[in-house]
Amino acid sequence: MSLKQQLTDDMKTAMKSGDRTRLEVIRLINAAIKQREVDERIMLDDTAVLAVLEKMLKQRRDSITQFEAAARHDLADKEKFEVGVIQHYLPAQLSAEEVDAAIAAAISEAGATSAKDMGKVMGLVKPKVAGRTDMGKLSELVKAKLATLG
Repeated sequence: MSLKQQLTDDMKTAMKSGDRTRLEVIRLINAAIKQREVDERIMLDDTAVLAVLEKMLKQRRDSITQFEAAARHDLADKEKFEVGVIQHYLPAQLSAEEVDAAIAAAISEAGATSAKDMGKVMGLVKPKVAGRTDMGKLSELVKAKLATLG
């Protein structure tokens, strides 16, 4: 079952059960997907839907940081709930060891010898771990590994 179909089914379930907060989040997700489809005049596949979900997740995490800094715990809690619902649709996260192994494999595959090869390494490792790890942290890890090489 595609992610869009799963979202639609979960939206129907939330409507029937009266789970308003979950329904709101699912509608936000569907709206973001539909917005991208309309903007780009394409039908999104699961990979593109994952990219939309990752972007939404990043936005929510940034909002949580800002709300907590401003002592707006009510809004931070709402964003945390949204993060939980969005994460439900993402694949299971990779462990630190699995991420390290993917980075090491990409470095050897690219023949990387210094930080100048970061683009090549990221190009190889990104598709392998898409949706299963934070890309910002991944970039930092790749940079750190390459710094130890050269």
